[in-house]
Amino acid sequence: MNGRSLPPDLLDDEMKILYRIKERTEKGNSDNISRTKAYSAFFSVHPEIKWAFLASMVSRNAGWNMCDLQGYWMPRILSPEYRHSLFMTYEEANWLIFRDAFPQLLLYHYSTKLRVPLFHLSRYFCISGFMEEEWFRYWRDRDGTRLMYSQIINEQNLIEEPVIKNKNFKIPVFRSLLFNIQDHFHYSTVLFPTVNGELYGASVSKFRRTDARIELGKRLASILFSKDLFQEFYLFSLKTEPTGSRYDYERFFPYYKLRETPFLRLAYPPISHKNRSFGQWDQKRKIKKSWFSPPSITEEVLLTSWYKEKQKQLQAAMAFGNYLL
Repeated sequence: MNGRSLPPDLLDDEMKILYRIKERTEKGNSDNISRTKAYSAFFSVHPEIKWAFLASMVSRNAGWNMCDLQGYWMPRILSPEYRHSLFMTYEEANWLIFRDAFPQLLLYHYSTKLRVPLFHLSRYFCISGFMEEEWFRYWRDRDGTRLMYSQIINEQNLIEEPVIKNKNFKIPVFRSLLFNIQDHFHYSTVLFPTVNGELYGASVSKFRRTDARIELGKRLASILFSKDLFQEFYLFSLKTEPTGSRYDYERFFPYYKLRETPFLRLAYPPISHKNRSFGQWDQKRKIKKSWFSPPSITEEVLLTSWYKEKQKQLQAAMAFGNYLL
């Protein structure tokens, strides 16, 4: 309903659903913690929509990265201005994705309750025609993997113009020396923890490329929903209240780990975003068939040892980058 008025002939029940979705989306989009919990709660009701669990686990990573900026290491080597730019990059991207994705999830929820597809109402939330079509396809064919890939494709294209190509982020963040050091050495890693203290995940280089981010999303989904590991990740999610602190998973390490990052809600005040529209991305870019191809996983996904070593290297790289900036 982002700025679009409702027609007078809209059914009363549909009007009520739209306003309810708007209300729940605004409440859930308050901050990183509320987003993580909203995605997770939805998945507990609709486990067939796998993207919701993927989104909740990736959202946890965003929270940890945000809190790192106010933790022990980052303030010592990065300027307040640069840390604020990084925080706003994470915050804006995740806010935009939730604003677009959560109404889709709730339209599906109400469709199941009423046993009739309501995805035609997507247009009142400025959801892409691509996703409206994919939800109708899923309702008909029940191809959960295709829907999950479609949601990954949608979210990464959604942030392309307002975040990745936004001059407010592009120059201070994506063109910075530190970001390029991280990008070159695959430091941009998403981690999935277990209560056994193990870390799994995947990295991405060339983060500015939409294709690379989509491929990462598919690889992460493959890891998250693998038969051998899914229950481990889901148990972690059930047992671990998200705080935004990296300590949420470091506390499961088989040795004592000092907390080095704060709770997100103690580190950051609520952020007020401009509710502007960038149009529908699928009207500007073509859908690639390759985006629907299964991911290629050639790297090790168990990253526990890798993580410990890379933390040391990243701290050295950040110090080096800060010296040159």
